[in-house]
Amino acid sequence: MSKADAKSKDVTPRMLELLRAPVVTEKSTLGSQYGQVTFKVPLDATKPEIRAAVEAIYKVKVTAVNTVTIKGKTKRFKGILGQRSDIKKATITLEKGQNIDIGTSV
Repeated sequence: MSKADAKSKDVTPRMLELLRAPVVTEKSTLGSQYGQVTFKVPLDATKPEIRAAVEAIYKVKVTAVNTVTIKGKTKRFKGILGQRSDIKKATITLEKGQNIDIGTSV
């Protein structure tokens, strides 16, 4: 095993920080038919980092990582303006035949 392979297998604290929470919505659960899983990730997370984290933590092969940044809405509470936080979501497509059970924790 080369050094690059050994590094990709080790789970670092940054990798655990990247996958904050699974997104459980109707749309994200429909993606499970196609081998897709959606996670909330930090705004500064990159696609290669997310790919490495999923492969190291869940021991699966990732074919694609798609990300979307959702800007926070401006909301009003008792006449006072507030701002929701921006959110970044990553949709991970897994190789055929592999899956991640998000019902169980890491």
